Amino acid sequence: MLSVRAPVGPTNLAPCTVCIGRGLTAIRPSDKLLTRYVLLYFRYFEAQLASKGTGTTFKAITQDVVKNLDIPVPSLDEQARIVARIEEMFSELDAGVETLKKTKAQLAVYRQAVLKEAFDSIEASFYHPLRAAILGSPQNGLYKPKSDYCDNGTPILRIDGFYDGFILSDYSFKRVNLSAEEIERYRLELGDLVVNRVNSMPYLGKCALVRSLIEPTVFESNMMRIKLDTDKVEGDWITYYLSSHSGRKELTKNAKQAVNQASINQTDVGNALVPIPSINEQKRLVTVIESRLSVCDSIDQTIDMALQQSEAMRQSILKDAFEGRL
Repeated sequence: MLSVRAPVGPTNLAPCTVCIGRGLTAIRPSDKLLTRYVLLYFRYFEAQLASKGTGTTFKAITQDVVKNLDIPVPSLDEQARIVARIEEMFSELDAGVETLKKTKAQLAVYRQAVLKEAFDSIEASFYHPLRAAILGSPQNGLYKPKSDYCDNGTPILRIDGFYDGFILSDYSFKRVNLSAEEIERYRLELGDLVVNRVNSMPYLGKCALVRSLIEPTVFESNMMRIKLDTDKVEGDWITYYLSSHSGRKELTKNAKQAVNQASINQTDVGNALVPIPSINEQKRLVTVIESRLSVCDSIDQTIDMALQQSEAMRQSILKDAFEGRL
């Protein structure tokens, strides 16, 4: 978050008397500058401004940083030309980004279609409560106040760290100070299944299988940990099912609604009906699912890279514009 501590007035920019929050500033360009031109310049210079921020709880920049910001001031006609050219190129870029996002949405639909086909092949008689395939009982995670989070503690998996059955490969783990007893009690192990038990309805019940760990890692209170009975179920099989529309619906069918969030408890999760055919059949269908999703995943990764590149291209357009190369 970038903030300015007080209204300021750099060259050709004047303070504006308006009601604003304490973390904001309002600046009114002089008649030598087009407002849209100034806005685009600030977008171009945002990263450099942010790098000058100081503070611990949140970063802030002082009025002197903005006051001393040099803004190129060509003629109003030239500013208008620059703005028009930037917006033309942004429009083309936005169209490409929109196409990429639509393709991602189509891939998500295809993914669910693959899962549906696999699970529709299982007869109803093979569906049993999840508690029949787990060891012990589901366990809720660890709560720690913000003051216990630090730079060199134990990694903690939070609800923003997993989607569609997988922990994000580039997830940046928060760290927390813990006792040895807490680490032992809440430590994740390979093959554990984690389920989001408190969230807004669109995310409630999302889950992930712990497939790799670099160091001892615990899990937060908004999720629960399930240890699967591997003599009865394949972790990937159960995770794919619970990540399907049918599985999520089954997990959350008894969700308790509250203001802005919903929750499921250990009993809800244990009672969720899941398909449990033979282990060999589970393995066979997992192979089928993954063979069909591998191409989908590859395309999805390519799209993600292209979306990241689009942001770099946006900054490149601004850089060329304000350095006289557009």
